[in-house]
Amino acid sequence: MRLPRSVAGWTIAVFGVLALVMGAVGLLWPEALLKMLGFGIPQSRASGDYTGVFVTASSMASFNMGVYYLLATATEWRAFYRFTVVFRLVTFTVFSLAVLADVAPGRFFGVALWEGLGAVATAAGLWWDARRAGPAAGVADGVSGAAAAGGPVPNDRRGTGTSGVGPAADAVH
Repeated sequence: MRLPRSVAGWTIAVFGVLALVMGAVGLLWPEALLKMLGFGIPQSRASGDYTGVFVTASSMASFNMGVYYLLATATEWRAFYRFTVVFRLVTFTVFSLAVLADVAPGRFFGVALWEGLGAVATAAGLWWDARRAGPAAGVADGVSGAAAAGGPVPNDRRGTGTSGVGPAADAVH
């Protein structure tokens, strides 16, 4: 796996690694994850208590999301970066409301804060990267000016017969 090539990529990579690790913790040691989030651990569960199922499903989703974020980082998929900013802000809002409505314990606000700060960090990274590249660099969404114009790109790993829109976009076509 290659290292991120942009500030925004680093924010996505950090979140991806943490999502992957927290997902693994939840799958291997669910009680530890619940304690970190401020949820109590009863001695026994009542019939019909599906906490374990929910933790397993959430942890698997977190693990998978970590993989997706790391894949986006490896391909410098900037459209994905922008997408995460919006939905991480939505997640911040929903998780904050859950705490305010007493649906979740107060410590759960840390998860909301992590999502909100991560969204702001990625947005700032995208802004910084765009500012640093500047209009003269001819960079649009991580694709060089030559590739955007359909011309040859030095060290182009895409090969002939591809769409010419970059490796991340190629993966979804």
